[in-house]
Amino acid sequence: MRAAALYSAAGSLLLTTLAAAPATGTPGVVESAGTALAAAHARARGIDFGTCADAQDMPGTMECGTVSVPLDYAHPDGRQIRLTVSRVRATHKDPHNSKRRVPRQGSLVYNPGGPGASGLYFPLIGLLPEWKRVASAYDLVGYAPRGVDKSAPLSCEDPKHFFKAPSQSPAHPSESYKKERVAEAKAYARGCARRSGSKLRFYNSLNNARDLDVLRAALGEDRLTFMGASYGTYFGALYATLFPSHVRRMVFDSAVNPDPEQIWYRNNLDQSAAFEGRWADFREWIAEHDDVYGLGDTAAKVLRSYEKASARLAEKPAGGKVGPAQLQGAILSAGYYDDYWPHTAAALSAYLKGDPKLLVQQAGPTPQAAVEAENGNAVYTAVECNDAPWPTEWSVWDRDNTRLARVAPFETWDNVWMNLPCAYWPAPRQQPLDVRTGPGELPPVLIMAAERDAATPYDGALELQRRLSDSVLVTERDAGTHGIAGGANKCVNGYLDAYLLDGRLPERRASCAPHAEPKPARAGG
Repeated sequence: MRAAALYSAAGSLLLTTLAAAPATGTPGVVESAGTALAAAHARARGIDFGTCADAQDMPGTMECGTVSVPLDYAHPDGRQIRLTVSRVRATHKDPHNSKRRVPRQGSLVYNPGGPGASGLYFPLIGLLPEWKRVASAYDLVGYAPRGVDKSAPLSCEDPKHFFKAPSQSPAHPSESYKKERVAEAKAYARGCARRSGSKLRFYNSLNNARDLDVLRAALGEDRLTFMGASYGTYFGALYATLFPSHVRRMVFDSAVNPDPEQIWYRNNLDQSAAFEGRWADFREWIAEHDDVYGLGDTAAKVLRSYEKASARLAEKPAGGKVGPAQLQGAILSAGYYDDYWPHTAAALSAYLKGDPKLLVQQAGPTPQAAVEAENGNAVYTAVECNDAPWPTEWSVWDRDNTRLARVAPFETWDNVWMNLPCAYWPAPRQQPLDVRTGPGELPPVLIMAAERDAATPYDGALELQRRLSDSVLVTERDAGTHGIAGGANKCVNGYLDAYLLDGRLPERRASCAPHAEPKPARAGG
């Protein structure tokens, strides 16, 4: 799921049954046998870790290697792809007692979400104070999932054409604008098929879960210790369903709603609804600090300031690079992480006072990042489109999102354009797996969620807990940062450390007070 989506209003929509689409069915015996064979081969070969290709840019002692996985698990001895893996070995150093040697507990594998995000730099997190205890006991392992970065990268268009800036972002688009975006979505779907060919269908969440089991074996682990954030919670939940006996410990941070009926069309509607509430949170915070930003002393006045800036950018893009869509994107990022609030508000304030430099710096496209951004978008699209049926009639998208935009205009239509290639997707669609484990089938796992998270609304965490028997949910109350494990909240981190280091969990549910709100900062301050 895209890192942005809105929830509260989506539940009231009357959604049409999704149009029928080709389906490969639920995972079968052939793929299970193929996974077991691939895992056996990987365990025998292991991973030959060595110097990372870009080691000169990295602090610490990170090392890299590769593991081979089948493109198609129904043919495990067929075409292989290589996943790039990174590792920092356990330090064995207790940060609170230099004389104590901490015993190693194995590998902790991490996925940051997306789909389309790389976890290759995750092992460096052990340098941060909040992670030193975990880093003392675990080899921290990151990797680039299939299609991402160096792991058989996918592409759907020439990266030179990926950033389309400056561009518009109408909250209530005209019919002519919609026709333009439909044409773009069709062209993008065709580009994915043209550039990826027959391999396109094999980039999906079930194969991501199978790849994770092969990686487990290649690391020499009998049981997996895994931490997934955002989308990483979804294929982590698939893994828990497919391979419950292979699980040691699992942390699901900011959980995707795994209900098969939610994957992925309805989840994205919910996301668009939830971002409206998070945008309101941000505006209220700006209003509380009107003495710093001068954008209005109520949320409504701040909204008018935003709309004034958007209208001005539509007429004359800032620096020739930042139009309404780029402004919206910057505000959307702040909806994910409230530590972005001070500098985002400062950039908007400075722009309206006549200085566009900060806004251009924050919201403008970065050409040197085009290859990475295009690749991430291609993987995101391929995985979500392949995972499940989507409506194939534009009229369904138009009706549902027109209704939603009446109450949640901030993100609704931009989320549509992000996902619309799935309406015209050329590869077969799967039927989502019913994520579910019974009592005793899966070791107790830890779910963590912020109550006002917009990217993965809180209902998803509740649904995941219902489906994974014996799971425990820790909630950060009245907070909305996306991804809370190992962050600013000491209470949350206490539960994380207790689980990963000692296997201790609270009773079925626990909660933490919110972390402190960010402090305002003036431009240049």
